[in-house]
Amino acid sequence: MTNINYELIDTTAPAPEQEPERQRYFIAKCREIIKERELEIGRKLTFYDQTFGCQMNFKDSEKLNGILEDIGYVKADTEKADFVYYNTCTVRENANVRVYGRLGALKNYKKKNPEMIIAMCGCMMQEPEEQEKVKTTFKFVDVVFGTHNIFKLAELLYECLSGRKRVFDVWEKTDQIIEDLPSDRKFGFKAGVNIMFGCNNFCSYCIVPYVRGRERSRKPEDIVAEVKKLASEGVVEVMLLGQNVNSYGKNLENPISFAKLLTMVEEVEGIERIRFMTSHPKDLSDELIEVMAHSKKICKHLHLPVQSGSSRILKLMNRKYTKEHYLELVDKIRTAVPDIAITTDIIVGFPGETEEDFQETLDVVRKAKYDSAFTFIYSKRSGTPAAKMPDQVPDDVVHERFDRLLKVVNEAAKEQNGKLTGNTELVLVEEIDEKDDTMVTGRLSNNSVVHFKGDASLIGKIVPVVLEESKGFYYLGRLSVNG
Repeated sequence: MTNINYELIDTTAPAPEQEPERQRYFIAKCREIIKERELEIGRKLTFYDQTFGCQMNFKDSEKLNGILEDIGYVKADTEKADFVYYNTCTVRENANVRVYGRLGALKNYKKKNPEMIIAMCGCMMQEPEEQEKVKTTFKFVDVVFGTHNIFKLAELLYECLSGRKRVFDVWEKTDQIIEDLPSDRKFGFKAGVNIMFGCNNFCSYCIVPYVRGRERSRKPEDIVAEVKKLASEGVVEVMLLGQNVNSYGKNLENPISFAKLLTMVEEVEGIERIRFMTSHPKDLSDELIEVMAHSKKICKHLHLPVQSGSSRILKLMNRKYTKEHYLELVDKIRTAVPDIAITTDIIVGFPGETEEDFQETLDVVRKAKYDSAFTFIYSKRSGTPAAKMPDQVPDDVVHERFDRLLKVVNEAAKEQNGKLTGNTELVLVEEIDEKDDTMVTGRLSNNSVVHFKGDASLIGKIVPVVLEESKGFYYLGRLSVNG
């Protein structure tokens, strides 16, 4: 919830042209409609959100939820709500299939509650063919918008509520960045902060530049102001978000490097930890490594997607670096920050991948010594150059390679994980343990999960914990009595 008094907004006047004042006006208009509806049915109206995909999507959903709560909706834990939205991902085509499968259940719920409003937004809705499919096949969906106009939810909802009509509003592109709107964060002590939007890389397998648009960086002073506000609200850890944070600031009127932005964020009092993602290897500078090496707040964790260990495949992927360059980068980072945890993304079965190419990937895994890796079987994505490439790898070959990769990844991770056993390390406590309510769960600076005896009073605090036992991808510990 925000601290804006919507009762003071004159909803009889024309809507303002400027953002975000325009959206605050429509929040106030929607509040009036929702209050009338509550009086009619004798209860509060509810909303439910389902988010698919990356951290950028989850950050967008925090904004959408904040807007809905300011309008007057109450969050529900079931899709049998008065307003339901799906914030979609389209990185892989099977993500689209999952969404359409879920929509079937919503149709039945809406039959029982005709006042129910169903909305779809996010990356999937940026694709014209998917918009048309929703428009013609899923006629019970009321509101559709994309990635570029997330901030317009209140205005679109007002249009739907006041006219009881379907609203489709998907922008092909934008140069706008509208951030000063309500947000409902999952955690009170940590938060994501968008520093840029879009992507200019056009990796041959990736749909993101087509659905998220070209790179647009926020002004550093706006980012720092948001971080200061978060710190004043009790946030101790921020995650700086962008499709490729290493290229931050290049398109600003007064260009600034990502490394420089990090030093500005580090100066914010109250912020104890700084994370960021995602880093593209081609843009990771010596300046950034230097800043990470000397920082007291930047977490000892770097997610550095390699995708493939074969320079030939990397060229086909349009990644703009070689195996040799990547490994040099890893060595440079580990030399500068010896205790850093490095994680990665790997794709198996990219078109044209031979056994020799795959062996190069295994070689990188062994040499880079990842703490963990997100491994993916290549999924042909319509609309990307890779989908039209010859020599698509047979499924049985891909799955056999995938199994071998997992084995090598786990072997490499086993060497890395557990190296802090016996140490006393600082842990940011995040929640009560899901399996044992006498324990709490938190994270180390290197992103490793730790479970130890504790109660809810510790949530949001950074406390010293003795790491007594490694369980592979997490530690068991005890609160240090010595601090």
